[in-house]
Amino acid sequence: MAEGNSIELIKLLRERTGAGLMDCKNALAANDNDLDKATDWMRENGLAKAAKKADRIAAEGLAVTKTCPKCGKVVILEVNCETDFVSQSETFHDFVDKLSSNLISLEPTSVEEATEKCADLFSDATVKMGEKISLRRFETIHPEGEEAIATYIHMGGKIAVACVLAHKDEEFGKQIAMHIAANSPSYVSLSDVPDDVREHEREIQLEAAKNDEKLAGKSLEMINRVVEGKVNKTFTEMALECQPFLMDDSKNVGQVLKEHNNAVLKFVRYQVGEGIEKKKDDFVSEVMKEVNK
Repeated sequence: MAEGNSIELIKLLRERTGAGLMDCKNALAANDNDLDKATDWMRENGLAKAAKKADRIAAEGLAVTKTCPKCGKVVILEVNCETDFVSQSETFHDFVDKLSSNLISLEPTSVEEATEKCADLFSDATVKMGEKISLRRFETIHPEGEEAIATYIHMGGKIAVACVLAHKDEEFGKQIAMHIAANSPSYVSLSDVPDDVREHEREIQLEAAKNDEKLAGKSLEMINRVVEGKVNKTFTEMALECQPFLMDDSKNVGQVLKEHNNAVLKFVRYQVGEGIEKKKDDFVSEVMKEVNK
């Protein structure tokens, strides 16, 4: 593989795992430069500091929601720009607000369609602000029957949440949306975890157990119990209903929902820049110093 590509893979793996440069280099070498396999391999061998989704990578922009006052539908979107200076400007905020209104009225079904239908708006914004402006993602949510959509914007647009509740409860809905912003669940409940995702995590934890000196010599039954415990712990932390409630950590979210005779049907959480690489800075020279030692 070309040296530049190899360095880029090392950087991505480092951002995913928080591990050292040489550990990342060795993990990629052991897995034919397959980034996903190398990530799993590092977790299995206890080299990853944490299982992440590259959430240390950053990009500038805004994540916002907008509600249609007539029909109650909500659009949640993330718009990216190149610098924090532009993301904080009134011009950029005005652009995002206009784009939000267009998404509600035009109801495009994809980012490509939305960008095409709002081409003039994007073109004007680029000229005014002198930066590349792009719509990264969006979702339009339509409430049905007694459903209600609670929204929350954190840190002026760094995180946006739209949460669909079984029925309207404004204050409680806002609390749930704030909880989602703060705790970043991946699923509503444990039953929402796909079987293949659970099985993949089980394989990772089984390999990790085989490499754990504390479990050396233990029976297969004991190892399987440890593995299942770790798998359940992983997804319990990721399931909204199992998480300690932000406003009262003596209860989990599921208990509080029952007390309010309500339910979360779905949620969308966008955090600006998650999974997007910012600029490279001087990472290449840092890597080469380590590789050439």
